[in-house]
Amino acid sequence: MEKNIIRIVREFEAKIELLESEIENTINKAEEGIKITRKTLNKLREVISNSEFKSIKSEINFFKNIKPLIYSKLIYYVKLFYIESKRPRGSSKSQIKYFNSQIDKLQNYFNDNLEFYHYYRRGATFLDEHYFLRGKADIRLFPNSLAFFYDHQFATSHDTTVSTIIAYDMLIIYLKTEADKIENNTGMEIGLNTFQKQSDMMWSANKTDLVELIYALYALRAINRGTVDIKEIALMFENMFNVELGDYYRTYLEVRSRKINRTKFLDKLREALLQKMDEQDQ
Repeated sequence: MEKNIIRIVREFEAKIELLESEIENTINKAEEGIKITRKTLNKLREVISNSEFKSIKSEINFFKNIKPLIYSKLIYYVKLFYIESKRPRGSSKSQIKYFNSQIDKLQNYFNDNLEFYHYYRRGATFLDEHYFLRGKADIRLFPNSLAFFYDHQFATSHDTTVSTIIAYDMLIIYLKTEADKIENNTGMEIGLNTFQKQSDMMWSANKTDLVELIYALYALRAINRGTVDIKEIALMFENMFNVELGDYYRTYLEVRSRKINRTKFLDKLREALLQKMDEQDQ
C-alpha cells in the first residue's frame, strides 16, 4: 500500500508543478488545481479503503502528513478561486484593503483553533493517536471537521485542520505577495530598469526548478556574500532568462512542503554534472 501512496503523491506533485508553470491565469489555474486534487484524493481514498496500514505509526503519518499535503491544495485552490473571483477591479488602494481583509479572515481560523495550532506547529506527538487515527475521534477534542463521522475510512478528527493550516499559510503568502506587488509597483518598475538589458537566453526547465535554484543560492549566500535579498535575485533571473516567476514565495512553500525529495531539481543538477564528468573521464 505504501508504494501505491508514494506513486500517487509523486504523480500529484509532478502535475501541480506543471500546472503552476504553464497556466498564468490564477482563476484558470485554481479550477484545474481543484480537478487534479479531487482526482488524487479519490485515488488515495480507494487505496486506503481497500488496504490496511502496516502499523499505527504509518497510519498516523498518512493522516498527519501525506493526506494534508494533497487536501491542503484542494482547500487552497477553492479559496483562491473564491478570493480572485471577488477581487475588486478598482483602485490599488481598494485591492490592498481587500487583500488585507482576506488575510484577517484567514488569521481568525488560527486564533479559533489556537490550542491545536500550537500543538501542530511545535511538532508535538503526544495526542497523535487521538487526532490522526481513524475511529479515535473524541468530540471533547473539538474536531474541526465532521468528515470523520461519515467518512470513517478516509478521515480522522484533525487531518482536515492540518490541511486547512497549510492551505491558509499558502493563501496568506499569496495575498501578501499580491498586496506587495501593487504597493511597490513603482519600486519594481525602477528595479526593472537596473536589468534593462535582457539576454536572449530562455529558461527551458519549469519555473518551480528555477525557484528551487534561486532559494538555494540565497540560502548559501552565494551572491554578493548574502547581502542581496530574494526579490533582487528573482528579478535578476527573470530578466536573464526572460521568464516571469509570479508568486515565487508560494512556489517555495510548495517545494518546502514536499514529502518526497524536497530538492528534486538540485539533485538532478548534481546527477547530470557527475554523469558529464564520468563521460569525459572515459
